[in-house]
Amino acid sequence: MESVRIQLSGNRIKAYGRIVSAATSTDPAFSASYDLVTDEVGATKRLSLTMTLAERERQLSIARDEEGMWLVRDHQNQTSRAAFDGALDVDVVFSPFFNALPIRRNELHKGGGPESLTLPVVYVRLPELSVELENITYTREADGFGLKSPVAETVVTVDDDGFILDYPGLAARI
Repeated sequence: MESVRIQLSGNRIKAYGRIVSAATSTDPAFSASYDLVTDEVGATKRLSLTMTLAERERQLSIARDEEGMWLVRDHQNQTSRAAFDGALDVDVVFSPFFNALPIRRNELHKGGGPESLTLPVVYVRLPELSVELENITYTREADGFGLKSPVAETVVTVDDDGFILDYPGLAARI
């Protein structure tokens, strides 16, 4: 389950959210809270994430600098700097909200952009808090957008502002 509070100012987004997941056969139960800020074109500037498991709490901080480089400070307070193949967006597993970032930035929800778009993203896996480069593909479909990521291949529907309404198998807005 995810709950997000979003503040819009033009293409800028400030979002405060929480993801809660029950234990599964592969992952423990966890809660993750985040704070996201984008720039004036909707590209990610900063993501702060706090992961809470039964036995510990860990933080992750990701920021994109003026040169387009990403600074990642992990839960062990180690900092790394990488280009992530020119990625402008972050995607967090278990969160439909983060899929709205490239949809909005590329105006796909308004009929703009190409029929199919493959983008590099800074990909955050939960509950591990691992960060890696991945590609996500969005394809315009009659009833939404085809989405192909490392963990899913589905069709999502969006509202007039480009935010996810339904992500089959993961979430539906209520």
